[in-house]
Amino acid sequence: MGEIGEMGEKAGQWVDDRRRYGLVTRVLHGAMALLFAWQFLGMAIKLSQGRTPLAAFFVGTHAPVGTLLLMLLAVRLIWAGGNLRHRPPQGQGWQALAARLGHGMLYLLMLMVPLLAGLRAYGSGRGLNVWGWQVLPATGAKVDWMMAPGNALHGVLAWCLLALIGGHIAMALWHRVVLRDGVMARMFGPLR
Repeated sequence: MGEIGEMGEKAGQWVDDRRRYGLVTRVLHGAMALLFAWQFLGMAIKLSQGRTPLAAFFVGTHAPVGTLLLMLLAVRLIWAGGNLRHRPPQGQGWQALAARLGHGMLYLLMLMVPLLAGLRAYGSGRGLNVWGWQVLPATGAKVDWMMAPGNALHGVLAWCLLALIGGHIAMALWHRVVLRDGVMARMFGPLR
């Protein structure tokens, strides 16, 4: 194969194409999946064990990991937008519509949950410091209308997000085990 053909094939491993998702999409998907597992494990430990050292450890990482998830989501949305014409098709009919709606809800909740937490942190007057980086300034002044949406919806929407993630996993397994249509291989199969 010529040098140009090899370069195109190597680039094809990084970017999405009509048959499969590329390496960048896969890494972003996997990294976010692991970070979400960390977040939900931590909250499950907190809810089941109360104030224990293990729960305190996870709670101490919750805001920084949430901030990282929001940043990865931004990168993922930019990357997806740049690859939109090249991504594998979601098919036709009601199943494709359901897939688009499911993915849309996942992205909406992945955006709303940390934004509500950020609004609450700013409204609390404490701000948000992530690993020594002042993400939101500490004003020292409480603003109740900023805290109220986060207090009311952050946790509820996070558990809704977990339910959607569970549905996403269930549908991926449905495609793999029952339909055997190769949909799961788009994200987890060989890059070539």
